[in-house]
Amino acid sequence: MELKWLCVTLLALGILAVQAHDMDEDNDADDVVDIEDDLDDGIEEVEESKSETSSPPPAPKVTYRPPVPTGEVYFAESFDKGTLDGWILSRAKKDDTDDEIAKYDGKWEVQDMKETKLPGDKGLVMVTRAKHHAISSKLSKPFVFDTKPLIIQYEVNFQNGIECGGAYVKLLSKTPELNLDQFHDKTPYTIMFGPDKCGEDYKLHFIFRHKNPKTGKYEEKHAKRPDADLKTYFTDKKTHLYTLVLNPDNSFEILVDQTVVNSGNLLNDMSPPVNPPREIEDPNDQKPEDWDERPKIPDPDAVKPDDWDEDAPAKIADENAVKPEGWLDDEPEYVADPDAEKPEDWDEDMDGEWEAPQIANPKCETAPGCGTWQRPMIDNPNYKGKWKPPMIDNVNYQGIWKPRKIPNPDFFEDLEPFKMTPFSAVGLELWSMTSDIFFDNFIICTERAVADDWASDGWGLKKAADGAAEPGVVGQMMAAAEERPWLWVVYILTVALPVFLVVLFCCSGKKQPSAAEYKKTDAPQPDVVDDEKEEEKDKGEKEEEEEEEDANEEKLEKQKNDADLGSASQEEEEEEEEDRKPASEEEETVNRSPRNRKPRKD
Repeated sequence: MELKWLCVTLLALGILAVQAHDMDEDNDADDVVDIEDDLDDGIEEVEESKSETSSPPPAPKVTYRPPVPTGEVYFAESFDKGTLDGWILSRAKKDDTDDEIAKYDGKWEVQDMKETKLPGDKGLVMVTRAKHHAISSKLSKPFVFDTKPLIIQYEVNFQNGIECGGAYVKLLSKTPELNLDQFHDKTPYTIMFGPDKCGEDYKLHFIFRHKNPKTGKYEEKHAKRPDADLKTYFTDKKTHLYTLVLNPDNSFEILVDQTVVNSGNLLNDMSPPVNPPREIEDPNDQKPEDWDERPKIPDPDAVKPDDWDEDAPAKIADENAVKPEGWLDDEPEYVADPDAEKPEDWDEDMDGEWEAPQIANPKCETAPGCGTWQRPMIDNPNYKGKWKPPMIDNVNYQGIWKPRKIPNPDFFEDLEPFKMTPFSAVGLELWSMTSDIFFDNFIICTERAVADDWASDGWGLKKAADGAAEPGVVGQMMAAAEERPWLWVVYILTVALPVFLVVLFCCSGKKQPSAAEYKKTDAPQPDVVDDEKEEEKDKGEKEEEEEEEDANEEKLEKQKNDADLGSASQEEEEEEEEDRKPASEEEETVNRSPRNRKPRKD
């Protein structure tokens, strides 16, 4: 617990430091943040948050009210009366099954969900496992497929998960023979819809029985498998809403939790197809005896070469191999275990003469090998194998033979498969290796809005109650860390450490004074100081240029005076020239020295 509150404290301090840094940049100098006070306040807030976290506020309460249909329905059942009134338990037996398990003696009860968040919300529970269960109920009136859609919707919760079993519903066909008291697996149905699972095969069935208009026989048509991953619906132990929508234009939609997971058309997306092909292969057609289906044949003119040796071995001994030095020819690879002892209960009359088990020869561990040395085998360069003539195109090739097509005598075209056999009852006929499968809120109607309202008042309340009871993200993280304390280290490394690195990076930079601070003093602002430095630099460079020009003018004037004095005599001129050269060089050097430069007169 101390580690948990340390993590929370670190997070709070990091957030306060970031806020203080931002306020210091944005506000004037008068709005100075007292970091120590904020840290003290932050610690106090963390101390207060401890008590708040330890006693979280109660989750909002969701009040349950039994759903009421908002329009015309053919069937609606919420089980909130707490009884099985209107439902008939089957007393039938399955055919071709042992008497011990043939009876439909599985138990059904109306119960609350095990971990319900909605007191008063009851459902139909398949209580027992490894038994046949069958229960059904009549519709208020038979459903006839005409110009209105069919919508069937109900809820399922696999409270204990599911190993192998189904939770699908059957819409039982309206027939004179229909007897719900004898409802079993062979009872005719119009539609079967719902989840089913065995092993790792997760299914969501939509099957309808189509009547052949020519023969009058029924054939099951299965919808294509959905692309969605269905595993979660079977394993999360939550209540899920299953909806099938059939439209008069033959389109269909399958929804889970009001999200489409499969859709298609009865004419195009069922297997086998509703309508048979117009043509079929003639079952009486036979392939002619001279029909050649070989695209390639051996070349009849090919001859085996004279040097082709079919008897040459694929491997031969390597004649260049040399026995490694140190090979122990006289030592066997395995020797009897010297430490082995004959078991006390060994009976030589029954078990034979006892021999110690064989172990690897320890002398061979340091040697390159033991036993008789043999040359290693290598590929035979002369090996060619059995000779076969090369393959060439068959000039008589006629292609793969297929029987001819003939008109399908059973062909029919049903463009309105939506108009199925009317049904008058709904039933659950199931076998499961898992108990306590929860069913609730069945509805059969023709209007989408009525089904949505029913879902909102039933499944929607369950979802809201579950959401209200579930902890938030922080609560889930805390709960996970309570079970696995090492997660606190992960939280600190992934949350607190990056926050403090950001704070350290942002706050460690040199703070620049704001404009408000310059207004309160006579100190030059940064931009004024920079301008003055630039002006002083330019002024110094200009003075140096003027001093160099003055030095050059003095040099020229001195040279002119020396030339006038040389006209006195030739000898004196030569002597003076000898004396002048070194003197002039010294003067030039002296004049160039910064110490002898004349000050500039402004």
